[in-house]
Amino acid sequence: MTFGSTSHLTSWRTAAVTMTAAVLLTTAAPARAAAPAQAAVPARAAISARAAAAPETVPCPKPDVKPPPGRPARPVPPPDDPALRAVGGDALSTDGLVVPSGSPAPPALTATSWLVADLDTGEVLGGCGPHVYGTPASVQKLLLVATVMPKLDPDATVTVTRADLDIEPGSSAVGLVAGGKYPVSTLWLGLLLNSGNDAANALARVGGDTDGGGVAATVAAMNDTAKHLGAFQTHAVTPSGLDGPGQFTSAYDLALIARVCFDRSDFRKYALTRTANMPAQKKPKTGGFQFQNENRLIDNYKGALGGKTGFTQLARHSYVGAAERDGRRLVATLLGAEAQPLRGWQQGAALLDWGFSLPRDASVGKLVDPQAAQPLASADGGAAAPAPAPARSADGVSTTAARDDAPPRLLSLGAAAAVAVILAATPLLLLLTQRRRRRRVRRRPRTALRS
Repeated sequence: MTFGSTSHLTSWRTAAVTMTAAVLLTTAAPARAAAPAQAAVPARAAISARAAAAPETVPCPKPDVKPPPGRPARPVPPPDDPALRAVGGDALSTDGLVVPSGSPAPPALTATSWLVADLDTGEVLGGCGPHVYGTPASVQKLLLVATVMPKLDPDATVTVTRADLDIEPGSSAVGLVAGGKYPVSTLWLGLLLNSGNDAANALARVGGDTDGGGVAATVAAMNDTAKHLGAFQTHAVTPSGLDGPGQFTSAYDLALIARVCFDRSDFRKYALTRTANMPAQKKPKTGGFQFQNENRLIDNYKGALGGKTGFTQLARHSYVGAAERDGRRLVATLLGAEAQPLRGWQQGAALLDWGFSLPRDASVGKLVDPQAAQPLASADGGAAAPAPAPARSADGVSTTAARDDAPPRLLSLGAAAAVAVILAATPLLLLLTQRRRRRRVRRRPRTALRS
């Protein structure tokens, strides 16, 4: 791993780095000592030896059902990178099951991979192939939310173009019309409730027009956001989650992205909205209508906070869902599921039930904070991506809405140890001392191709 020249560092700075790392390790809060002593972002040099000693893979519980006929072959994922598979802790690098010792058996699911995590503490409660590559479908819209929602004024108006409506025939659309004028807030509702790919295109275009790049600029920004969050296995090709070559994510990455979304009060409000109205348009003259939230979790699960559904023939069913009970907020993510015997949201609900059954200190790993993720981002591809900055779009949409950011989170003992191990030969002094910057109901029939 190459970090670049460090010849400019003087010996007293190197000594200061060593002492700082020692202080981080020796002054960690005693309450955290019980958590797994895992590096949030592991050093590559130590990966090989640990991988050789890794325990045998434990199969994930699966229901006794046959896959549906005609299921497309899974796309070939990128080569596995041992360092990326161990982000959040060595135990998460498995293709199989990882759960706390002595925990009850998790539910048997058709999902090819899944993860349950605490949205507030970042503790990973368990998973099945947490870092196995999967195809996202519409849960990728959460990455669009994390990238663009901080930029756009929800009260601003967007004029929809014909290009916004250029989506695959049969894929989900909320019913926008070219030339129609819609509040940004309505577009977010169309995106999250009805999984509108037309809304995704419009939001991506407006979000990317801040530098004249349109949808392409937003997709690039989505990939920068993923890297900034530590979601290194996520690569977006479309803003909607409609399938594209080389488009992948993982259950672990989805939890990182969902955590950012659920930190926002506006997102939580949208995600729990049951019905919304699409306004009538004068030119072209089009009547208004009502659309509904497709996420059945909010109607059927105690303490549901919402989430996102997804499906394409290639990705199969994907799902992200969160709930709160007794002051504890958990998120479940899953990829590659079938709708029988349980639908995607029902599989998410089963995972949430299992997570809430575990003690609060249960953990097999950690959702990394962006600050902890940056050493690996820098080592693997240059400077880490900055957080999205406020700006103003060419469409006239104000992008100065304030972010509803959560308070900064402190690095865990494992993350601090990781910083010390990974960057011992680099300009640690700067990294260790820098501050954070920082009236008609219209129901559309379900189709085989959605996102």
